[in-house]
Amino acid sequence: MKVSKFAVLGVVLLLLPFCSGCRKLRARDQLNKGVAAFRNAQFQAAIMHFKEAVGLDPSLVNARLYLATAYYNQYIPSGESPENLKIAAQAIDAYQDVLKTDPNNSNAIASIAQIYYYERKFDKAKEFQRHWLEVEPNNPVPYYWIGVLDWAICFPRTQQMRKDLKIEFPKDPKDPSSLPPFPEKARAQLAEQNDPLVKEGIEVLEKANELKPNNFDTMSYLNLLYRQKADLEPTPAAREADLKQAEDWTNKAIALRKASGA
Repeated sequence: MKVSKFAVLGVVLLLLPFCSGCRKLRARDQLNKGVAAFRNAQFQAAIMHFKEAVGLDPSLVNARLYLATAYYNQYIPSGESPENLKIAAQAIDAYQDVLKTDPNNSNAIASIAQIYYYERKFDKAKEFQRHWLEVEPNNPVPYYWIGVLDWAICFPRTQQMRKDLKIEFPKDPKDPSSLPPFPEKARAQLAEQNDPLVKEGIEVLEKANELKPNNFDTMSYLNLLYRQKADLEPTPAAREADLKQAEDWTNKAIALRKASGA
């Protein structure tokens, strides 16, 4: 008995939704197996399951996110071995894959920013912290991290200039206010490099403190950035005012730590 090609096509079309549903079920099964392996710290097995889940159902964002996180959990922060850098790149690529499907996924954005921070790629880290702010403008965390990154960029420049000029560091490292000011030419050069970042850092940290008051880490970095600002001031009075601000933030942070019993 002959079967028309139209009849065959009709059967195929009827089966397509069923096959698609089967793939989605298999993808869910692989995702669940991956989550179980992930929770047992079996990251390689988890990665295999998550990749299979993504292959079966590319729209499964959770599988993509878990895959990226499985890579991230194998990464050693700040480690510079070729294998560790490879894992960092795999994690970033996997998180970027999440963002192709879900451009505003804050978990993926924050994780990429954090990896770039550990790799000391501070400009890239700031780029993703700013993206996070666009997604969550009232979240204090990206404000805090932009301030940290501004300090992390400025501080080595300041230290290198002191080293180049052979400016002696204070005998008591707990008293950075005893550091002598830079000669005018060096101060102006450093101000040109650091002033915009210092101003931004203080602004975003104050915003973080406004959104989440009484945070020890935020206060500590405000102290550090005011000390950076002091090094850029053209007059002794402005320098002293900044150092006083820094000391005030230090005292607030210490008082907060004592009050918490830490």
